Amino acid sequence: MHEKSEIDAKGGESHGSEAEDAAARGVGERGSAGGEGEAERAEAALERCEPPEWHGREKWGKVAGSFREEQFLQGPRARLEELKRIGHIAWEFLQGFRHLHFAGPCVTVFGSARFQEDHRWYKLAREVGAGLARAGFTVCTGGGPGIMEAANRGAKDVDGRSVGMNILLPHEQSHNAYLDEFLEFDYFFVRKVMLLKYSYAFITMPGGFGTLDEIYETATLIQTGKIKQFPLVLMGRDYWADLLDFMEHTMVPEGTIAAEDFARILVTDDPEEAVGCILTTVREEFGLEWKRRVEGPRAKTVLGEGELGHR
Repeated sequence: MHEKSEIDAKGGESHGSEAEDAAARGVGERGSAGGEGEAERAEAALERCEPPEWHGREKWGKVAGSFREEQFLQGPRARLEELKRIGHIAWEFLQGFRHLHFAGPCVTVFGSARFQEDHRWYKLAREVGAGLARAGFTVCTGGGPGIMEAANRGAKDVDGRSVGMNILLPHEQSHNAYLDEFLEFDYFFVRKVMLLKYSYAFITMPGGFGTLDEIYETATLIQTGKIKQFPLVLMGRDYWADLLDFMEHTMVPEGTIAAEDFARILVTDDPEEAVGCILTTVREEFGLEWKRRVEGPRAKTVLGEGELGHR
């Protein structure tokens, strides 16, 4: 009890580890004579040792970029507030489902928003977009500038279909001018579901953290069998060289991924090879066939549906 008295006398100036030890002893003594009082005093001592910013649950260690995201990440909230948030998330899903219902088979192209049109990766992404559109795919991107703009632009160069799914960010990202359909989302996870649901393949151009996120999340879904042999193409061989070397010569030997997991990723700088691989896979694995377009079910505007190219 001498150590406990020291904590009380110093008013919380002792190290947090001493207070934590006292709290642990107090909890351990619950149920014995005087145990309740010991536990309460130990918890009070620990409370006085907490840094001021720990009090309450307003931040929960996370500071978000927008008010809605900040609320979402604040931890437990009032039940009605959580119910409203679920409603907003469900509405985002519903909007995505309705708007993309007639989009056709899509291939999503990922990459950095920072490349200008004179950059080699922008030019390559534009070729990729054109090749996908010629093959009959709707080209889908995040809808922003850089690689995303290039792929959408390539699709429009050959009168193909082009879709953008933008994420609302603190530093506002405007959508590019080469889109037939443009959707905006508050939540990254909703956008990810939309991209995966309507895409037959992902093509990943040079990019940053967001691009890496898409690579690894998709690879994980394939590895765990959540999606079926989904084509994952990396373009920009020299850009991805160090990452591929790490995966092949560190992750595979260490057993954190299997050799076949690494082998599933196609790495190429040839747009024709990338598109050809995707076409072969969707025909053999998914049974997708191209047919002459005939009159079928029409979009219902009352449900928020729209046909690409007819806005």
